Amino acid sequence: MKTLQIMKLNNEPLSDKELLSNVINGQFDSFDVIVNRYKNRLLNFVFRFVKDYDVAEDIVQETFLRVFRKRRDYKAIANFSTWIFTIAGNLAKSELRRRKRWKFLSLDAYSDSEKNFELPDSGMKPDRATAVRLLDEHVQKAIDSLQVKYKEALILRDVEGLSYQQISEIMNIPVGTVKSRVNRARLKLRKVLKEHSPSDELFH
Repeated sequence: MKTLQIMKLNNEPLSDKELLSNVINGQFDSFDVIVNRYKNRLLNFVFRFVKDYDVAEDIVQETFLRVFRKRRDYKAIANFSTWIFTIAGNLAKSELRRRKRWKFLSLDAYSDSEKNFELPDSGMKPDRATAVRLLDEHVQKAIDSLQVKYKEALILRDVEGLSYQQISEIMNIPVGTVKSRVNRARLKLRKVLKEHSPSDELFH
């Protein structure tokens, strides 16, 4: 049985480009490595848009399906992460447009009953853990109040940690516009959080 190669001879992990090349050449197990490398980041990214864990999982699954189907269309001149986040972002925004058309989207869609995979530290005291949970919910609601173009830029930069250049390629806008949108999103977010903070001490 052939062993899946995921490391180079110098013990460095194979790059995304090298893994995708393996997949194109019929080594389909390499695609599992790509999935494991990106699934949590994509799930976090998409969840911030759709606020529904099950829908986010479906979108991430569809993202990987599209990557696999279009594996021969990938152009190595672009970062693989840029390509895959572009696909996921477009699918997430399509879901929001679908909801809007059918009037399923509401500002108060977020609720305590929704699954949230970013849980507070289990070692926290109960009152502290509750405060952090409320803050996380509050931050999510504040992010939800942003226009989609500002929300996407903010999530890609401050949650996913992508470079301005990568975000520029994903959103197909100039780098200067990315910086402007991120700054405007941050200012609005600070304003909303300052006005409606559930626990001021958490910001000090």
